[in-house]
Amino acid sequence: MKLDGTERLGFLIHDAARLMRKRFETLASGHGLSSAQWRLLVRVVKDEGVTQARLAEVLEVEPISVSRLVDRMEEGGWIERRQHASDRRVRLIFATDKSRRAFEAIKGFAGEVFEQALTGLSPEERQTVLRGLMTIVDNLSDGEAPCQQQAMDKGAAA
Repeated sequence: MKLDGTERLGFLIHDAARLMRKRFETLASGHGLSSAQWRLLVRVVKDEGVTQARLAEVLEVEPISVSRLVDRMEEGGWIERRQHASDRRVRLIFATDKSRRAFEAIKGFAGEVFEQALTGLSPEERQTVLRGLMTIVDNLSDGEAPCQQQAMDKGAAA
């Protein structure tokens, strides 16, 4: 491998994501949700009626962990489970008004974190970073529809 800096790509992406998550958690800590709960809440708000199995896949955790997380969040009034119309075994997860309000509040926190992360980059450099990351995601998606692309599509429409 030619040592042109690309050998550090995985470490840089991981560190950037970790640091952004950490900064976000600091700003959003006043709502009383763990980072795992925030991640689940965002997924549910963006994808109403998602199954627990899909949440486990997207959040990259075991289904039993999602089940416990959903139990706690349902008890707290953050989400609600509903039966699938044609398959009684499937439970669909929906956001509550409480979680939608919290989501609106955290969008501001996320914007602050993104702005901090991109400080010092020109508008053109920001677009290059985003295009590059979208290309990386596309290259590694193996045909699955990445949730990040859906989130970016929704964000662009907002």
